[in-house]
Amino acid sequence: MELIVVGLNHKTAPIEIRERLAFPEERMEHALNQVKSLPSLKENMIVSTCNRVEIYAAVREAEGAMADLKAFLSRYHGLPLKEFETNLYYLVGEEAVRHIFRVASSLDSMVVGEPQILGQIKSAYNVAVEAKSSGLILHRLLHRAFHVAKRVRTETKIGNSAVSVSYVAVELAKKIFGSLEKRTVLLVGAGEMSELAARHLVSAGVEKVWVTNRTYDRAIALAQEFRGEAIPFEEMNRGLRIVDIVISATNSPEHILHHDHVVRVMKDRKQKPIFFIDIADPRDIEPRVGDVENVYLYNIDDLQKVANDNIEDREKEARKAETIIQEEVAKFLNWYRSLEATPIIVALRKKFEEIRTKELAKTLSIHPNLSDKEKESLEALTSAIINKILHEPLTLLKQKDEDAMADLYLDALRTLFRLPVISSEASDEEKEKDRSD
Repeated sequence: MELIVVGLNHKTAPIEIRERLAFPEERMEHALNQVKSLPSLKENMIVSTCNRVEIYAAVREAEGAMADLKAFLSRYHGLPLKEFETNLYYLVGEEAVRHIFRVASSLDSMVVGEPQILGQIKSAYNVAVEAKSSGLILHRLLHRAFHVAKRVRTETKIGNSAVSVSYVAVELAKKIFGSLEKRTVLLVGAGEMSELAARHLVSAGVEKVWVTNRTYDRAIALAQEFRGEAIPFEEMNRGLRIVDIVISATNSPEHILHHDHVVRVMKDRKQKPIFFIDIADPRDIEPRVGDVENVYLYNIDDLQKVANDNIEDREKEARKAETIIQEEVAKFLNWYRSLEATPIIVALRKKFEEIRTKELAKTLSIHPNLSDKEKESLEALTSAIINKILHEPLTLLKQKDEDAMADLYLDALRTLFRLPVISSEASDEEKEKDRSD
């Protein structure tokens, strides 16, 4: 049995390809059932987000399974293989495990350290459990991945600092106002950048959103998204007098807010502090506005500098996280490889038990006058001897501290005791039982 990953992500495929190969949430179980029907696969789950489409699988033979999965992706999405084959990556064994741990820990994300991916993987795993497409190996692998992600979060600071302009704006606003609860924001312009910043601010607790835009209908539409209110562009001062935060992102070729204008507004506000976020290019707000007392002005370059500094911090923490992942990959592989020993251990126990019971029966047949208590004592004695003989070699096989040596031990046992060749695909129950012994 081998572990594989077949997929593509934001590093290997443009969004047009990712969109065409994505699996809608409502169709995920149907897709899992189709993958499950492939004869080369034993277990599978599908992770499908805006930045990646990946299939995690336990398979009988890696090369054949990869070919089957490529054909499945093409057939399921009605997309010729030649249009996306070069975008795919294929990972086997240790590399597959490392990749899954890195994805869950957000080290493979577009924004390293973002928390959303772990929830997306958990959801994908839950769907696979419901569809009964995952089994012992993926259960263990994914729960280990969740554990690794938690370790990375708690033992590093990878998610502590904002790395997007919008998040930086929120963090700066928190520093200025403390809490953002009951604070209000005015969007000047109704474009994508200001909308995104506003969403982050609302998520952080901002209570009310006002929107002003030269196209008033657009202002109304965006205000409705935040359950806010629109203000005609020519009445912008009405908003400036009452809000705490202003996000400006228009397409104006010149400044729309000037120093003298803001000075008058601040008199009307009785010097109540206001935070301006100018994310327009060219800038909407005259730089001298930042000189006005109780006015805090940041433009997109200021925010990007903070974001870049924070990205450097995250990269340092990511290096610490890679050490954790390497340690956890080794632990998982020790467990995974121990499954290979299960059939040998089962066969060896069975052979020794057959010898024991056969020889015990001979002994009892030539001593027919033994009492029941004496027979029980002989039964217990012979069982204890077998367990003592097998304890150390079986413990060594399960630990598999030296993989190469363990493989030699397994081959030697097969030869020395003439053990039958047993399929490595033991039942989940057998594997779980042996693991707990």
